[in-house]
Amino acid sequence: MTSRWVVFSPDGNIETEFILNSGIPYYSVRYCHRPVIRPSRLGFTFEHTEPLNRNFRVAASKYDCFDETWTQPWGEVKKIRNHYNELRVELKETTPCARRMSIIFRVYNGGLGFRYELPEQEHLSHLEIQCEETEFALTDVDEAWWIPAYQKLYTEGLYNVTPIHSIPYRSVHTPLTMKMADGLYLSIHEADLSNYSSMTLMPSENNTLSTDLIPWSDGVKVKGSTPLKTPWRTIQIAETPGDLITSYLILNLNEPNRLGDVSWVRPGKYIGIWWGMHLGIYTWSFGPKHGATTENAKRYIDFAAKYGIPMVVIEGWNVGWENDWTKHGENFSFTIPYPDYDLVEVTSYAASKGVKIIGHMETAGAIQNLENQMEEAFALYKRLGIDVVKTGYVSPDPALKRFDDQGNLISMEWLGGQYNVDHHRKVIETAARYQISLIAHEPVKDTGERRTYPNMMTREGARGQEFDASAEYVGNPPDHTTILPFTRMLAGPFDYTPGIVRLIYKEFRPGNRVRGTLAKQLALYVVLYSPLQMAADLPENYEQQCAAFQFILDVPTDWQDTKVLNGEIGEYVTIARKDRNSEEWYLGSITDEHGRTLEAPLAFLDPGKPYVAEIYADGPYADWRINPYPMTISKVWVDRSTTLPLKLAPGGGQAVRIRPAAVDEIKPSSK
Repeated sequence: MTSRWVVFSPDGNIETEFILNSGIPYYSVRYCHRPVIRPSRLGFTFEHTEPLNRNFRVAASKYDCFDETWTQPWGEVKKIRNHYNELRVELKETTPCARRMSIIFRVYNGGLGFRYELPEQEHLSHLEIQCEETEFALTDVDEAWWIPAYQKLYTEGLYNVTPIHSIPYRSVHTPLTMKMADGLYLSIHEADLSNYSSMTLMPSENNTLSTDLIPWSDGVKVKGSTPLKTPWRTIQIAETPGDLITSYLILNLNEPNRLGDVSWVRPGKYIGIWWGMHLGIYTWSFGPKHGATTENAKRYIDFAAKYGIPMVVIEGWNVGWENDWTKHGENFSFTIPYPDYDLVEVTSYAASKGVKIIGHMETAGAIQNLENQMEEAFALYKRLGIDVVKTGYVSPDPALKRFDDQGNLISMEWLGGQYNVDHHRKVIETAARYQISLIAHEPVKDTGERRTYPNMMTREGARGQEFDASAEYVGNPPDHTTILPFTRMLAGPFDYTPGIVRLIYKEFRPGNRVRGTLAKQLALYVVLYSPLQMAADLPENYEQQCAAFQFILDVPTDWQDTKVLNGEIGEYVTIARKDRNSEEWYLGSITDEHGRTLEAPLAFLDPGKPYVAEIYADGPYADWRINPYPMTISKVWVDRSTTLPLKLAPGGGQAVRIRPAAVDEIKPSSK
């Protein structure tokens, strides 16, 4: 016997069907009458008890709808519409000791999310999930952009593009973005990850992806008790790649802001000694090349104050960086500085210059050491006026150390497992109590929790620009940044650390360089969204590239609106964003290793209003391989009828500031 329940998106284009076939639950998805997800299994298997995946009847079902517009305190857009139709199906086993499970579907115009709820009940109390059996049985997939899970670099690998059946690894990370054979685009991820393990996707036969939760060291996937809500499993659906970028499905599936007034959470730009460390100019550890000295910190503070940059991050200031620190994170102190770094003097000096210090907490995977010191450390930072902290989880392997109460190592837990998911939420909530915002490197992946906790501002979780300076790696190829907006960045902001203006640095790293042009580095500030953007290069390099540095100083980090003007995954993308605090727009366009000419229609500008476009373009004969520096800067009068030509060099880009024209800049014919 088969029973069916159907829920449509508000515009009617997406049809999601729940199916109970002989007591086994399935779902399917169609878009404009075309199948996207074929009937796919749902349910769980557990340790030590019977599976929860069959012998069901529908005890109740309920339809609902919801429509609101909410305001982001900061973000890539200010106003977000949360509009969906919902189907809740309550299932009950037909066996004598009947257990209950609900499945909730929320269907939006741009995709859907669904989750399981296991209510508190007599016959299912404590549980250990062996497998979440959620499947995604796709129709024909032409291409998928993926990075493997369970690897040394965790989420910091380069993207591959193949059909699903050609993926040679056990599992891949999400967001997993795909192009279907009929030209439709899909991306599978998750939302509101809490008290659960991260989801990876395991390819199997017939274009089917199975949920593969990152396990505990003993093999159990999730440990908990009822009542339990899983994260939302999300499927974004779009006719163009750019529509994936401007979908806010994942944010909408998170709970609203729990922190109340968050005026203390402030977007902005920052500088720091970080790039010099990757080049080998400075060391994190105490010694003759120590970067985090009081003197060096003051030099960076002076530079920030001179150019109006609000924040400076100082890494390596605290005791614990000696020897191979990546293996000994338990030695870090988050309150005791090295002898050559006066924490109070540095923060006081910064305050006198109108600059904030960003705190830094590297764990090297020993997260209990951080948890043991968090209260004391955050209280100290709060007293010193430090209201942003960068955390790090560098580890020789993608695993974290777990100790018993006596400090003995008892296990190594995966970076994306439930152990670390719980830790990250604990850090976010503790930081919020002290009104401290966070930048997380080597983190648990973003699943939109910034809506609930706006102090969780940005994170790494992908291959950032440090790989261009690391002696161990050859850098990021030109197409890398043309893939990120359609993959990793669908999850949320990315601390890529752009703004390198000295692209070749043979005396420091002979085998490394930035594989892109100068103009592309500027365009990244618009293309790769983060509310906290680093001007990552050395101060002296900015003062030798004043023209390029001016765009970095001008470009905002908080936006009123975002438009994707064109894009093909792994080839090129053009994004325009409106400043939240002025009438200015900024445009960034980047390409892969191939030069190309694109068009940027400016129809998003206000009607009847003239503007001036300040254009930072690849210069004649620019080429990332042999001639990455040429850049031309020009000004042209534009309005909403203008289409800007964008000529991009191989590995190049173009950055544009579009501001309302002053009276003396308006064309005579328009006066």
